[in-house]
Amino acid sequence: MSKDQGSNIREVAALAGVSIATVSRALQQPDKVRPETRKKVFDAVRQANFVPNAQAASFRRQSNNTVILLVRDIGNPFYLEIYKGVEEAAGEAGFKVLMGDARNDEHRVATHIDMVRQKHADGLILMTGQFPSELLDQGDALPPIVIASETVPGLALPTVKVDNRAASINAMRYLIEAGHRRIVHLAGPVPESLAQERFDGYRDALAEAGIAYADELLVTGDYSIEAGRQAIASLLEGGIAFTAIFASSDQMAIGAISELRGRGLSVPADVSVIGFDDIIFANAFEPPLTTVRQPRQEMGRKAMALMVDRLNGKRTAETIVLDTELVVRGSVAPCRPLHR
Repeated sequence: MSKDQGSNIREVAALAGVSIATVSRALQQPDKVRPETRKKVFDAVRQANFVPNAQAASFRRQSNNTVILLVRDIGNPFYLEIYKGVEEAAGEAGFKVLMGDARNDEHRVATHIDMVRQKHADGLILMTGQFPSELLDQGDALPPIVIASETVPGLALPTVKVDNRAASINAMRYLIEAGHRRIVHLAGPVPESLAQERFDGYRDALAEAGIAYADELLVTGDYSIEAGRQAIASLLEGGIAFTAIFASSDQMAIGAISELRGRGLSVPADVSVIGFDDIIFANAFEPPLTTVRQPRQEMGRKAMALMVDRLNGKRTAETIVLDTELVVRGSVAPCRPLHR
């Protein structure tokens, strides 16, 4: 602390009639100071025009400089780059970031929203398709929430995402141009909006190419490796014919490839596969996975920027849509005769 800052904090302590330690505690941990004492300190801070740093300024509004990044599944490497982006932007703005695990459970989402209401955190960056139905109509009464990657129908909040439908159409076109017609879609948990948007793109690309949609080629899951394995096992055991797979996540794509290999099939010689996300393992897998790349670090930075705007009083429900890229690697080949 500089000499000027030290003098200023002593002035605040004198004006409030408390110790310097109490002033520091009121600014840094306001929930641990009695309300009447906290008010005295904040009044004195305003009177002395005391702004030693961004952290103290934020605590004058009873902030603890913490934002929660709540993800669908903390074990999914998809979220690592997003966390990096959030953490970088948060650090620049004087905030720290905690990551929470929703575990695909809307009750856990409600718990984290309550944490923000109770001032254990300043805001919540939500990356899960679940949202407590009883809170959907609260609108401006909700604490500061920003949505990233996902969308929640009926909830007008600041959002940063990609155009999932357009990205899916682009991926499907690549498979169709390679001659594939019997294309499996390993979808997320439809009708959640993220899964639905990617499924809509899948169907739109089929229609665009004049290919009839076949319900037997749709399998839903939770974006996990195990969901990909189980989907392929079910298709093969059911005698469903296909030559290609478009998966709603890289994890599902990796699980699908593992199951295909375990059953003596080769990728891409027998079955071509495209994933979604471009997680860290996509390029290290064998074969390297063709996938839709999301600008995840940029998504994290923009989500945190929207949160800072929200915490500074901006109430508009801005939606930022980022571009995707189809990264072509080694998991797609020209169509061969149908696998049965």
